[in-house]
Amino acid sequence: MIETLNGLVETVNFKHSTSIKLYDNDEYEDYPPHWHAAIEIIMPTDNLYFLNCAGDDIVLREGDIIIICPGCIHSIKAPEAGKRIIFQPDTTELRFMHEVESLINIMSPYIIVTPEDYPCIYEHAKSLLLEINTIYKENYSFSEVDIFCKLLDFLSCIGKNYVNTRSVDDTLDHSRGDEYFGKFIEICDYLQEHCSEDLSLDDIANRSGFSKFYFSRRFKQFTNVSFYKYVNQKRIAKAESFLTDPSNSVTDVALSCGFPSLSSFIRMFKIIKGCTPTEFRNMYWCGK
Repeated sequence: MIETLNGLVETVNFKHSTSIKLYDNDEYEDYPPHWHAAIEIIMPTDNLYFLNCAGDDIVLREGDIIIICPGCIHSIKAPEAGKRIIFQPDTTELRFMHEVESLINIMSPYIIVTPEDYPCIYEHAKSLLLEINTIYKENYSFSEVDIFCKLLDFLSCIGKNYVNTRSVDDTLDHSRGDEYFGKFIEICDYLQEHCSEDLSLDDIANRSGFSKFYFSRRFKQFTNVSFYKYVNQKRIAKAESFLTDPSNSVTDVALSCGFPSLSSFIRMFKIIKGCTPTEFRNMYWCGK
């Protein structure tokens, strides 16, 4: 499945003259830790599938869907028999859309769509992925356009699910769901852009117009992580790109990405990525 791997980085070889790659995969083959710039959507259609994403061990059942965001280090272990759809579209050109960019940030490093956790959208998401698989195989004129239309529908239903179930949880706030969604999208965009700066919960809560307590609670509902963990995830993602340049020292990377000390950077990098910055750099350059 991995055709071009240099160290940790997979270069996705998209189908000729397209920005998509899809495997209807039945290979009994394990894949080492790696990451790529393309989003990856996997759904087993026969038997289980075993992954480790961002340090978390995951077992996908038949029909479970995992969305692995760009930059997430993951490895895969396949059973001796089984089949799964592995879809890798290049979403770079889609991210000019404000909501697509924000949704990918919110989902990072990965989410798993199951019937239990996403009952309102699961069947629709599953059917869209199966339709994408069929269209890819048929390869007719404008099939890439149709696939990206289905992908946008797929992302849209996940985003709307966040509006309906993640950002609000009571009757009063439900009527203001879109308003709150827009507000937290703005906050997440601001954190993405300014993550290397000295950010405090008090300052961002004031910026949002909410109290510190209310903001903390709503932010965790919206992103599934605490405010400081979210900021650190963005800082580590930024650090990864700096570490690929050997002229940048680990200390310089730490300070450039908003960490007060080298030790705090190394500790947080290992918590989030499962390896130290130096180990990440060595794995990246292995084989280059």
